[in-house]
Amino acid sequence: MPVGIFRVCLVVITAIVNHPRFFPKDNGTVPENAEEIIQKMKEREESLRLEQLRLEQEIADQEATQKALEKAAEVVEESKEEKVRWDMWTALSMVIFLLIELWRQDFQDGNWQDTGGEEDDMAVLGKAFKGVAFPDKAVLASFYEKRILGTTGDMARMREMVEGFADDLLEALRSVCNRDADMEVEDCMGVGSMYENWRVRKPFVCDLIVPFAPPEPYCFRSQTWCSGDSFPPDEQGYGTIKVCRADEDVTGCICDKTKLGEDMLCLLHSQVNTTRPSSEMEDLLCFKNTQYLDANQVMKWFQIAVTKAWNRISHKYEFDLSFSLLDLPGALKIKFRSGKSIAFNLTPVVQYENSDVYFISHFPRSGLAADLPSSTHWFLTFAVYERRFIQLISKTLPANACHVSCLQILSFLHGKQCSLTGPSGLTNYHLKTVMLHLLQVRPSQDWAPEKLEARLQDMLKFLEKCLHEKKLYHFFIGNGKVPAELGFPVIFQRAEPLNLFRPFVLHRDVYRKTVDTFHEMLRNTSALINEYTVHIP
Repeated sequence: MPVGIFRVCLVVITAIVNHPRFFPKDNGTVPENAEEIIQKMKEREESLRLEQLRLEQEIADQEATQKALEKAAEVVEESKEEKVRWDMWTALSMVIFLLIELWRQDFQDGNWQDTGGEEDDMAVLGKAFKGVAFPDKAVLASFYEKRILGTTGDMARMREMVEGFADDLLEALRSVCNRDADMEVEDCMGVGSMYENWRVRKPFVCDLIVPFAPPEPYCFRSQTWCSGDSFPPDEQGYGTIKVCRADEDVTGCICDKTKLGEDMLCLLHSQVNTTRPSSEMEDLLCFKNTQYLDANQVMKWFQIAVTKAWNRISHKYEFDLSFSLLDLPGALKIKFRSGKSIAFNLTPVVQYENSDVYFISHFPRSGLAADLPSSTHWFLTFAVYERRFIQLISKTLPANACHVSCLQILSFLHGKQCSLTGPSGLTNYHLKTVMLHLLQVRPSQDWAPEKLEARLQDMLKFLEKCLHEKKLYHFFIGNGKVPAELGFPVIFQRAEPLNLFRPFVLHRDVYRKTVDTFHEMLRNTSALINEYTVHIP
């Protein structure tokens, strides 16, 4: 019995102990769920660890990127500062290099500065005369009388002969031309050194200009570089000539200045009046498909007309006439049977409005000057006003004034020097321009004949100054002090001054050659004058 009770109690106690309400973890199904939970917890732990590693890696990458950006910013800032310093040194080096190059070009061939440390000849006005033995008054007077006057005495007779023949030739030219279709030729005029009485070098050549006009009902309308429209620097001093009908108003309507659309029509000018056949304009010596007068066609027409005129009157003369120079279409030469010859230039020109300024088809130019921009651009010549100014100012000067003598001596010296060392950029027109400027600024009593030496030195010093500055302005263009008695057009007085030495800026080799020739002429002045002067004890 006690044993049975003990067993019953043991079973009861065992059941109580194993009841899930009291000890749930000791349930028989718990071990399987625990393993799954543990496995999931391990996987979760592993994923959290990987996520932590990934986040740590991203944080490290971000810190590295930030440091790299900061370092790059520092490098860029340093490079900017270095670049600024480098650009400054580069610019400074380029400036120094250009200065050295300019100095080398100026002085490598010219010997303008002595190696012994002497002063530069062109540094100060008049320095080129230091050490130059200039002839005295007596030598200059003797030279002028024996050399200049002795060789120019027959100029008047030559001018008279050429003018008479030219008048006869032009009269014959009018007779062979068609008055209804060809250009109308007017009387010729003499210009240049032969008619201003200062030419000294042989052969003597007379320059004659022949104005011409278009046949009715046409007329010329000209436009110059200073008429308002912008002209490039290389076209200053030029103009264009348009051939129009006399009843055509080219300035009052814009249809001639702008391109109208195909569906637009000018109510003032019908298409029949504004468009002319190309052959008609070419017959009027215009450039192809334009209304602008062509200088080349004008010269061809003039040469043909002169040839026809000479064939008509050649039987009256005992000499031959021919064109002498290919590069100067108006150059003619009279050849006598004795072998002697006389040269003269007969050049057609167009009058500018109602003045004595003329558009000249071909003008003798030096090698320094550039070619014409085109054959429709005509050079303006003020030769008639230059001759009138010299005649006008001569009336206010003392008797036997020395202005022409100075120009003749200077032209002679320059010509002789060029024959020894070759041509330079200076021309006789430049020398005459120097004289015109000095005639305007110096008092009339300074041109007395006994002051020949002083005025000649003034001209040389003025020319030296102009060469040094590369500036020699045209006497009439931009000169507001032109005497009113000349009736000079105001439009040219108000224009910007025209620098005749502008090509020296563009052609440095010609400039160096010109300055060298000028200095050599100064050094040889006494020798050249004494060579052609009778000795004075």
